[in-house]
Amino acid sequence: MKKIIIGSDKSGFALKESIKAHLIAEGWDVTDGGTETLDNVKPFFVTAPAVASRVSSGEFEKAILICGTGAGMTILANKYKGVSAVLCSDPYDAKMCRAINDANIMTMGGCKISCDDSALGMGIQMVDTFLNTEFGQDLEPWRKEFLAGAKAKVAALEEELFG
Repeated sequence: MKKIIIGSDKSGFALKESIKAHLIAEGWDVTDGGTETLDNVKPFFVTAPAVASRVSSGEFEKAILICGTGAGMTILANKYKGVSAVLCSDPYDAKMCRAINDANIMTMGGCKISCDDSALGMGIQMVDTFLNTEFGQDLEPWRKEFLAGAKAKVAALEEELFG
């Protein structure tokens, strides 16, 4: 079964809940990394580490984080070894962060991608695109080769920095 972890703060809660319901309906095993209810709100600086650490450990291959702008979640998630979190605002961002950067966490702004029907549809489209795009997908062979080399260099740098 496909599994994913998803988390939010208060500003991203409604969007997270809608996306979570969509993923469950699509057959995903979804772990909620917080905020689980509005009665027990977790701020971005609590949720992002809780989710990113589980991606860093290898427990989850991919995750979704949502706060007001998506920026706070992105900054904190990227503090973890092996995590590449990218802030996405549309389906193109979601596709390219996977195809070019092999991102494993997509972040979104709950205040930017509201829960009206059209924006929610875009948020779900972004998630589906992120989850269904592979590294190098739809790229020219020379670019795939270049990006594979770049990915290796980034991994070496990360190993040097994080040990």
